[in-house]
Amino acid sequence: MQWTDQIRRVRIALVVAAVLLALASLFVSHLLVNDLSSEEQGNVGVWAEAMRSLNTADETTDLSLVLKVLNGNDNIPVIVLDSEGEVQEWRNISVKGKSEEEILRNVRRRARDMEAEGNVIRVDEWKVCFGESLMLRRLAWYPYVQLSVVIIFVLVALFALLSSKRAEQNKVWVGLSKETAHQLGTPISSLMAWVEVLKESYPQDQLIPEMDRDVKRLQCVAERFSKIGSLPEPKAEDIRQLLGNVVQYIRPRTSDKVAIECLLPGQPLVADLCATLFEWVVENLCKNAIDAMEGKGRLLITAREEDSLFAVEVSDTGKGIPAKYLSTVFMPGFTTKKRGWGLGLSLAKRIIEEYHKGRIFVKSSEAGRGTTFRIELRKPNSRLRHKALSLFGF
Repeated sequence: MQWTDQIRRVRIALVVAAVLLALASLFVSHLLVNDLSSEEQGNVGVWAEAMRSLNTADETTDLSLVLKVLNGNDNIPVIVLDSEGEVQEWRNISVKGKSEEEILRNVRRRARDMEAEGNVIRVDEWKVCFGESLMLRRLAWYPYVQLSVVIIFVLVALFALLSSKRAEQNKVWVGLSKETAHQLGTPISSLMAWVEVLKESYPQDQLIPEMDRDVKRLQCVAERFSKIGSLPEPKAEDIRQLLGNVVQYIRPRTSDKVAIECLLPGQPLVADLCATLFEWVVENLCKNAIDAMEGKGRLLITAREEDSLFAVEVSDTGKGIPAKYLSTVFMPGFTTKKRGWGLGLSLAKRIIEEYHKGRIFVKSSEAGRGTTFRIELRKPNSRLRHKALSLFGF
């Protein structure tokens, strides 16, 4: 749990840093936009004064400088209206219309919009309406585009980093699992041989069958580890039978104060499964449930057929999972126990979702009331299902 908490804190710190960077960028951009807007407003003021000089000029006035100022405005949209609101001139405005009257009407509408925004300067009886230049509009949008690109880049980088890290972790766990299975193989084979010798030498001994079951259990564990990391070959299995096997194994190893109930339908629930791995998942859920109840409570295992899937639920009356941990229960390293590696639920998720293309999630959890885990498995198609049912005598 400490490892998952540390990862969560790092992610939160990265998000906070990204937000602060975004706010700083927007603040600086806002200052630049305001400065450029003030500069453009001053330029429009100079242009309006040039218009006034042009209107009041006589035959002896040198208009070269005035015309240079007027013609120098090639980026700020301006519209000049007379005292009656009629358009006298406009610059840097793209308007469309089928006729000259329609064009003038569109220009007047644009002038009213500028005036409503407060972008107007009076020159005697005329009005000079102006808007933002293309450069100013681009600058206003640029920070958002820049932040979008940065966010996408960061997300892609994080995804690539997490994917590579996850792939590396998977290789480590797969290698460890296969090596464990390989190392267990030789002593298990030797134990199986010795059990057979004991059976022949002491056929009446009642402890030898128990030893045989334990050795077979070790063989099952080794087989589970050997299948991790490789694609298992699923085949038609009755979910009811596999759940019965789990209950048969769990019940004698659990306190009498834990009531284990299994509610199963009368008709087989046939799905394509790797029996060894599926039993491992349910067994892991049951062990976690028993630990959560601290040796006293009720463990309920149910299985049923729904519209397009088979549902298996494991419920307990334990202490429940705190709400803040519900989103991280399947992450490697998560555990509420003082002992344990926190890999059981992570492996369960991998087995169900990657190997069986199903779903596993926390259906409900309430402090002091218990937790329910739900597994959903897809049904085989109708033809294969009919064939599978016939194998089970239905």
